Amino acid sequence: MAWNQGDIEGFMAAYWNSDSLLFVGGSGPQYGWKTTLERYKKAYPSKEKMGKLIFDNLRQEEVGKESIQVLGKWVLERESDTLKGYYTLLWKQIEGEWKIVYDHSSSIKN
Repeated sequence: MAWNQGDIEGFMAAYWNSDSLLFVGGSGPQYGWKTTLERYKKAYPSKEKMGKLIFDNLRQEEVGKESIQVLGKWVLERESDTLKGYYTLLWKQIEGEWKIVYDHSSSIKN
């Protein structure tokens, strides 16, 4: 996975490259692929800060012919700590490719 190789841009390839991309995290809703990329770069400025990211998809549901909603758990293992939380993703098929158009991620206390 691109994240675990320290490649944020590669990780972002799964996201819809649009100003309409919606990411909701601890600081509330933010729109846009570029905004989301910059948020990740600011929060994770080095490979060490990025750590090792593990996803566990818990539930997947088709919500339309070209849309899937995924609920899952994430764990970020770093040398200094381990973070974890949950996500809800809305994937849509856009121009023949599946892209994340909505990401609501939250962290939980260890």
